[in-house]
Amino acid sequence: MQQDVQEWFATRSYHGTQWSPEQLLQRKRGTRVSVVLPARDEAATVGQIVAALRRELMEDVPLIDELVVIDSDSTDGTGAVAAAAGAQVHRQAEILPAHGNVPGKGEALWKSLAVTSGDVLAFVDADLREFDTQFAVGLLGPLLAEPGVQFVKSCYDRPLHDGATILPAGGGRVTELVARPLLNLFWPQLSGLVQPLAGEYAGRRSLLERVPFVSGYGVEIAMLIDVLELVGLDAMAQVDLGVRSHRNSSDAALARMAAQIQLTVQARLRCDSPVAGGGQLTQFLRQGERFLSETHDIGVLERPPMAQVPEYRAQPAGRVA
Repeated sequence: MQQDVQEWFATRSYHGTQWSPEQLLQRKRGTRVSVVLPARDEAATVGQIVAALRRELMEDVPLIDELVVIDSDSTDGTGAVAAAAGAQVHRQAEILPAHGNVPGKGEALWKSLAVTSGDVLAFVDADLREFDTQFAVGLLGPLLAEPGVQFVKSCYDRPLHDGATILPAGGGRVTELVARPLLNLFWPQLSGLVQPLAGEYAGRRSLLERVPFVSGYGVEIAMLIDVLELVGLDAMAQVDLGVRSHRNSSDAALARMAAQIQLTVQARLRCDSPVAGGGQLTQFLRQGERFLSETHDIGVLERPPMAQVPEYRAQPAGRVA
């Protein structure tokens, strides 16, 4: 790592256990906190996550002011489960309807800015197993304890289930094969991030409303690059949250993820590309004695910074009813 990145790594890397909810409550000083869970067909896990956050960080210790689930067109009752557990639930397609509805996590995150009121927002994936509310506490810690921090990225061990054993430090295949090499080559200031594609992160609204949101799997790497260019490395931090258990993706799904990440990076490098931010990926399945082709769209779309959306600007404090 470069010297400045080494210094950042030493001073802006935290551990999620170094703060308690009670300590952060004292440091809020009027800051309003929203926790957002983007969810699509996560009925099996979202209720437990919402219930724990509500019980421990809203009722026992009022650290969180707003707990919101953005239901991304689920078909398994995710929204009903989340509402029963105590979350405010918004259907993704019904937020800013004049702007349409783009599939993918990035759309849910972008639209969450329009239906939340927090000065600080923390995004937590809804597929986490064995959820510990210290995840949220750890994400919020640097933002509430360090005035100079504007964006926090999580890192953790990701157990990889290989069918026979659980490898404690496994997982992260797209990170190691695609995202990390690209960041080290073109944005070396981001080389100190342990998990650049981590799905849990938090930021100040004043920053998040100024960055574009990419659809699909490009959202995490795009946000890192855009935040770096807007506020610089010292305004960013990472926090070790221990272990993150969730379902692992197939190699075929990871290939589609990798393709979208590549397209997102090309856009930020302003590379000319024949696919211009879109395209298709052909993969193959074995069926008996022959291979069958399967083609997937891998295009990425980009939502503008929320601060540029007229409906958002027109509402008090930027929130859309």
